[in-house]
Amino acid sequence: MSMRLGEIQRLEIVKKVEFGVYLAEPGKTEDRVLLPAKQVPAGAAVGDLMEVFLYKDSKDRLIATTKRPKLIMGETALLTVAQLGKIGAFLDWGLEKDLLLPFKQQRGRVREGDQVLVSLYVDKSERLCATMNVYEHLLPDSPYQKEDKVTGRVYEISDNFGAFVAVDDKYSALIPKRELYGEVEPGQIITARVTRVQEDGRLCLSVREKAYLQIEKDAEKILQLLDGYEGSLPFTDKSAPEVITHETGMSKNEFKRAVGHLLKEKKIQIGEKSIRRL
Repeated sequence: MSMRLGEIQRLEIVKKVEFGVYLAEPGKTEDRVLLPAKQVPAGAAVGDLMEVFLYKDSKDRLIATTKRPKLIMGETALLTVAQLGKIGAFLDWGLEKDLLLPFKQQRGRVREGDQVLVSLYVDKSERLCATMNVYEHLLPDSPYQKEDKVTGRVYEISDNFGAFVAVDDKYSALIPKRELYGEVEPGQIITARVTRVQEDGRLCLSVREKAYLQIEKDAEKILQLLDGYEGSLPFTDKSAPEVITHETGMSKNEFKRAVGHLLKEKKIQIGEKSIRRL
């Protein structure tokens, strides 16, 4: 065990000085860290054990604090962007020195006042930094089961896999590419349905309802589109899948099911190149 940046450790007071106390691991005095005087509890004495968080101060010196920051190593947390700088964004994490989120660790553009989901890492210069690449630190053992409704934050979009989501900002989930419809962006809060709990505990999600419920919603959406096109859509269920998805946000099969539903209810009429509302 050694002095570990970004973690809460139980250390022993080994020396008192005018500007604070020096702490070390019990029985090991070669590595010491300063706890500034304003952080030292009244009556603290050599030999006392204290729980402290270790980070670097503005001069890159290892320092201890009795304050618990909003984020520690191995966790994820939602932090507010306090200000923007030349090397990245600075996040308020409850300590005097703001936490750097380097440009390379950002997913999409962040602005002052934004809330971003991040985890901690130690950079090449042995400093604590934040990253929006939180996949490794999200928990796989959520309390949710198949068909549960969940709320999560999209933190990454992958062309190969789909949308990665942090359910409740801490549980690992994925909306597979085949389930992605409409505009979904990093940072967006979505409500979804659990379609599967994988063997490792991670969740698979869908932003769509079960088929029989979704048909009603899709049919209503088509009627709204028809109203927007003055009662006639310039494409049909035989049009190219890309055209249908672009115009409706549905897959071709989902569009065909909804159109079939509306035909049965005699609410539409299909021509060679158009659909008309009755």
